[in-house]
Amino acid sequence: MAKRKKKDHDEHMDESWLIPYADLLTLLLALFIVLFAMSSIDAQKFQLLSRAFNSTFTGGTGVMEYPSPVPKGEMEKLDKEKQKSESSERKKLRDVEKKVNAYIKSKNLQSKLKAVLTDEGLLITIHDDILFDSGSATIRRNDRNLPSEISNLLVSDPPRNIIVSGHTDNIPISNSRFQSNWELSVMRAVEFMKVLLENKKLDPQAFSAKGFGEYKPIASNSSEAGRQKNRRVEILILPIEKKPEKN
Repeated sequence: MAKRKKKDHDEHMDESWLIPYADLLTLLLALFIVLFAMSSIDAQKFQLLSRAFNSTFTGGTGVMEYPSPVPKGEMEKLDKEKQKSESSERKKLRDVEKKVNAYIKSKNLQSKLKAVLTDEGLLITIHDDILFDSGSATIRRNDRNLPSEISNLLVSDPPRNIIVSGHTDNIPISNSRFQSNWELSVMRAVEFMKVLLENKKLDPQAFSAKGFGEYKPIASNSSEAGRQKNRRVEILILPIEKKPEKN
């Protein structure tokens, strides 16, 4: 009798665990698809995917049965709109670049300032020796007009996000105020940004400051000429990104 009872028990094993297990696999699949979408498409396309998944989990068809998370032709439309927006914004940044270069030329500062349009945005580079004394983060009083005049070139409507960064050479520093090049570079960026923001037409919320110390060189530190290039303040003007439409 004992053997028969054990056999009956084996033949009627509880399989209810299969249901939550299947649900878990479905959620994991959805998670991986969403993560992939976040890494490869812009915010507008991600919103479309989000709507598709929301429909799926609130009564739509199953994840594996959904024919397409984006309506036909919508991806192509979004791509064209994005390219058009990027092209327009790049043209505006190009206009800012021309204004900055015109200012540089008018002040005969070609050897000290440079403006270049990069993939990230418009990058303005300023050699630190026209702003700071060696080992100091205080802008010289007679040189405060430079960031003040540059600030007028940064005004835009709507305001663009702007990153001010400080850089040094690799010669170690240790004085009563700064224990490392990192600290010096951060404070130089902050002090430069503070002078820029004396211009009330600029929005402080659009600004941030960074210090990279000696770790982002643009030239070799093996020569004085190279080290001089590495001692700099940079202003990166970011393009205005088109915000996704609200639903």
